[in-house]
Amino acid sequence: MAGAVLKFLKTEAGGGMLLALAAVGAIVVANSPWSAAYFDALKTPLALDLGVWRTEATLKDWVKDGLMAVFFYVIGLELKRELTIGELSNPKIVLLPVAAAIGGALAPILIYIGLAGSVDPRGWPVPVATDIAFALAALAILAPKADPRLRLFLLTLAVVDDLMAIVLIAILFTGELSFAPLIAALILLGATSWFGRTRALPIWLYPLVALIGWGLAKESGVHTSVMAVAAALIVPPHRAGGESTLLGRLEHAIHPISAFVVLPIFAFCAAGVSFAGLDGAAALSGVSAAVAIALAFGKPVGVTLLTLAAARLARVAAPFSLRQLIGVGCLCGIGFTMSLFIGALAFDGDDAGETQARLGVLMGSAVSLLLAASVFRLWPEARGRDQD
Repeated sequence: MAGAVLKFLKTEAGGGMLLALAAVGAIVVANSPWSAAYFDALKTPLALDLGVWRTEATLKDWVKDGLMAVFFYVIGLELKRELTIGELSNPKIVLLPVAAAIGGALAPILIYIGLAGSVDPRGWPVPVATDIAFALAALAILAPKADPRLRLFLLTLAVVDDLMAIVLIAILFTGELSFAPLIAALILLGATSWFGRTRALPIWLYPLVALIGWGLAKESGVHTSVMAVAAALIVPPHRAGGESTLLGRLEHAIHPISAFVVLPIFAFCAAGVSFAGLDGAAALSGVSAAVAIALAFGKPVGVTLLTLAAARLARVAAPFSLRQLIGVGCLCGIGFTMSLFIGALAFDGDDAGETQARLGVLMGSAVSLLLAASVFRLWPEARGRDQD
């Protein structure tokens, strides 16, 4: 029994359910007699003192800027793999998912600006990103017999989507730069990259360089997520022995930590919303409503229209039916982890604003999941198009 549970948790569906349970647990605790203890714990200051270097942050910020760096390191490894030996290395194959990702980012931004741009323009980046883990888990549950190419399309789309989110984080949320640690980090990454191309470096060196880069990022003002991705991109794609690549070995080792430890902890810390004194009318307007509508409706509209437009301009046949494209677009509206993360950055220091954004992300992600379930389960597909 225990073995079966562990085996399920290692699947995409299991990882998604673990994330969902962590989020539900956060909401339950945030609205329980332990609510005050929960929110006070998140504000607890914790210091890291290494003698020559000291930094202090709240528990919430340690999770956001510390633990989540592991998640972004894995994202960086996935990006490097896709760019060198994966789907993103083939321009012909990557055209449609890139167009879908662009549409899936632009439409939510325009919807947010139209609905709440004059109320609080800080929230427009929140509905840009897609939660890769949650979206793939939902696809595995809702359409277990779908064409494998559909999963590949969604994965590539989500990777490009997250790349755009990382660029936004680098542009919008980089603080005042301190150039000495930034230059030191760039020299460290550049030297490691050069040596890694000319000789076989031990696999443990790359995470160590990433850890040092994280510390330098904290001092430089560059957001740690950006440095984590940069540190992952220097890992060479050459073989490290046997049939596995260095990229593959690192990803295989770190991905479970990210998926089954880091992300659930982040979800538990980031998804807690207290409904005490919450005005229903206020929750369904302003930032919350704009984020929710941008995710739930902007994503499928943008993904579908830009994919069809790109296919028409490139004169290639759309690989999936309209039903499948809309279904994937709905899954992309599950912003969850990445949207919560960007919301915390966009409304940093504004608890009320962050709560509004958080509520919008949760509502939008839930509606997106329901819409995807309706598309894949209730919309009949022409015979022979797919088998879900």
